[in-house]
Amino acid sequence: MVGPDVLIAVKNLTKVYGKGNLAVKALDVKNLEIRRGELVALTGPSGCSKTTLLNLLGALDSPTTGDILFEGKRFALKSEASLCSFRRKKIGFIFQSYHLIPTLSVLKNVLTPALPLGKGYRRHALELLELVGLAGKEDRRPGMLSGGEQQRVAIARALLLEPEVILADEPTGNLDSFTGAGIMDLLKKLNQRGKTVLVATHDQQVAKDCGRNIRMIDGRIN
Repeated sequence: MVGPDVLIAVKNLTKVYGKGNLAVKALDVKNLEIRRGELVALTGPSGCSKTTLLNLLGALDSPTTGDILFEGKRFALKSEASLCSFRRKKIGFIFQSYHLIPTLSVLKNVLTPALPLGKGYRRHALELLELVGLAGKEDRRPGMLSGGEQQRVAIARALLLEPEVILADEPTGNLDSFTGAGIMDLLKKLNQRGKTVLVATHDQQVAKDCGRNIRMIDGRIN
């Protein structure tokens, strides 16, 4: 049983790749709780399975063993269709490489999460572009933007369906320190507006900007 302030809880979570003698345990997390409204840094060196954990928490992958609970309900009890709906409505993903569609305008990139749900999000998308500092650039293609601007588009896209949780995987990893600081300021602003934010990073300055640090070593929480 988890407390009412706990949004995500992990119990005895493992992820194993391969079988038999070739099996590799990439992740082994006994207990982890993320509370509503937290800004958490998931730190550790490259290869320590930060991304693996984020993918499991965001229902992009399935654990080998263990439980993940969101608002007290187990992922394992959901069908694939339910998981897809859960990801769209509850989780906003921000990736290091942005994953924008180069042939679409900035506005259409922001609107992509709404495609399975129908129309009616254009005004909200424009409001989000203003929030992230890109007002007036909605008709540009991603290739016309700087790296920091592309990451801001990705953040606006992640916010379109008003998710409760933002999972950011090395959101400043491809950016210079000045631009990265701007992205972190934006994530802190979102946290202050009530979003729960989990940031995977190896950048110590990013970690310092977060309210709590969780350090991973060799797939385990240290």
